[in-house]
Amino acid sequence: MHMIRDIIFGLWESSGLAGIADPRQIIMILISCFLLYLGIKKKFEPLLLVGIAFGMLLTNLPMSGLYHPEFWSLAEVNYSDVFHSGGLLDFLYIGVKTGIYPSLIFLGVGAMTDFGPMLSNPKSLLLGAAAQLGIYCALILAIVLGFPGNVAAAIAIIGGADGPTAIYVTKILAPEYLGPIAIAAYSYMALIPLIQPPIMRALTTQKEREIKMDQLREVSKLEKIIFPIAVTIFTVLILPSVAPLIGCLMLGNLFRECGVTDRLSDTAQNALMNIVTIFLGVSVGATAIYSRFLSLDTIKIIFIGLFAFSFSTVGGLLFGKLMCRLSKGKINPLIGSAGVSAVPMAARVSQIEGQKANPSNFLLMHAMGPNVAGVIGSAVAAGFLLYIYG
Repeated sequence: MHMIRDIIFGLWESSGLAGIADPRQIIMILISCFLLYLGIKKKFEPLLLVGIAFGMLLTNLPMSGLYHPEFWSLAEVNYSDVFHSGGLLDFLYIGVKTGIYPSLIFLGVGAMTDFGPMLSNPKSLLLGAAAQLGIYCALILAIVLGFPGNVAAAIAIIGGADGPTAIYVTKILAPEYLGPIAIAAYSYMALIPLIQPPIMRALTTQKEREIKMDQLREVSKLEKIIFPIAVTIFTVLILPSVAPLIGCLMLGNLFRECGVTDRLSDTAQNALMNIVTIFLGVSVGATAIYSRFLSLDTIKIIFIGLFAFSFSTVGGLLFGKLMCRLSKGKINPLIGSAGVSAVPMAARVSQIEGQKANPSNFLLMHAMGPNVAGVIGSAVAAGFLLYIYG
């Protein structure tokens, strides 16, 4: 009888239920389940949100030993400790800590991106730049709310609407905030169809939204091949810190456009992209430990993220209105809101709002120009912030 009792007590003491030492662990488990619901049922960026939410679930289950935040809180990570005593999520997190995952995601994004609409209308680069306004407004707000400069810069990059860039900057400047920043970035990216339209309608007139734009010129193959090479040289010479992101983005695009690397382009777009997405999502979710995530700072980050997204949309729209006036009504300002780098969701929102105003309006390809320009713009903004605070 004593032996049976000892076995039962032993099982209880070694179980995760006995390891729940803080009610915040239960709260985090519930939050992760809610995020899984949003990803699966509501389809909020499911390819990443499902992985992030499940990583949150795993890391907050007591006594699992999958992730050890103490390994990563040191100024200099002792990788021998990680390999000797780390769990599965510690091993996966190495790809985040070293910047491998965000760079490989950019490789896949580059292979999937057609820069033709931007090249046929180079002025769209300006719209992509203007739509980074939210980054700099959020930087100021974060500093006002008491965040140190490096943390404020990591939070501000949420306004670029580019998840991999947000992760890349945060893992360098403020790794302890990686969980809430990544979740805020991807959640708001998924909410773009809800966030942007009210702002678009408030800042543009019915007449402006009805504007039909001329058909884009056809871009030559030579232009598409030269573009990624030229952008890499120019950008990396000015901002070397952004070389991993811009280099991989443009390499992926060169695979797509050069015509002799179809297999590599296909791999970057599909197999590699899917594998890295799994590893990135789960390992980023693992950083959302209850002791760090459930704090006033997280609430501030969620608020600043919404502010950043909104002002990025405002920046693109206001510059779009300026271009509309300078072109004497030839540019529909709605395409300015697509300057945030959520490809192609933001461009689709511009198309939908344009067609609501004028059913014969087709803005998608015009909006894709600022949209892909926003990818470059957010990477350049990241390089600038890394130069200032890195």
